[in-house]
Amino acid sequence: MTHFLFISGGEIFFILFIVVMVFGADKIPDIARGLGKGMRQLKDATEDIKQEIQKSADKQGINTDFTKDIKNQIDKVKENINDVTGTIKRK
Repeated sequence: MTHFLFISGGEIFFILFIVVMVFGADKIPDIARGLGKGMRQLKDATEDIKQEIQKSADKQGINTDFTKDIKNQIDKVKENINDVTGTIKRK
């Protein structure tokens, strides 16, 4: 049985059925398009904030190379955990 975000296939089907009943089949593409645009704007805003922080740190002469090292170490720990535990499935 397939689970997506701890929701089974039957529950997903029921939610989609309710969405179609409430909004109608002709409105669903518009809703999805709006959600996609909103997610894109959020991603762009976070990238802008990251760039502004980086520019500010560079302007102040702050070395931010250590953040890349920390991210690499976190990724290695995640890989090690996945190697030890494998994929964990809920029953």
